[in-house]
Amino acid sequence: MSIEQTIREKLTETFSPEKLDIRNDSHLHSGHESSPGTGESHFHITLVAAKFEGLTRIDRHRLVHQALAHELAGPVHALSIKAMTAEEARER
Repeated sequence: MSIEQTIREKLTETFSPEKLDIRNDSHLHSGHESSPGTGESHFHITLVAAKFEGLTRIDRHRLVHQALAHELAGPVHALSIKAMTAEEARER
């Protein structure tokens, strides 16, 4: 299973999101000194979930990091997170 698929499954299981977009940005970092060159090391996620209601941005990011702890300790070098409630997403 790809890292992107693993991320999708873990976030879906943990947050039951109303919206989940995952963008693999690894190609933008190929050849950089710190890039592992795997093609699955840099991701951007947009996650809309009721679980974020009443939480600060930092607390939301902590929850995402907890859900993806194994991936962040290994194959994922960088993760950009946009974590919102449904109301916040509608306001955008």
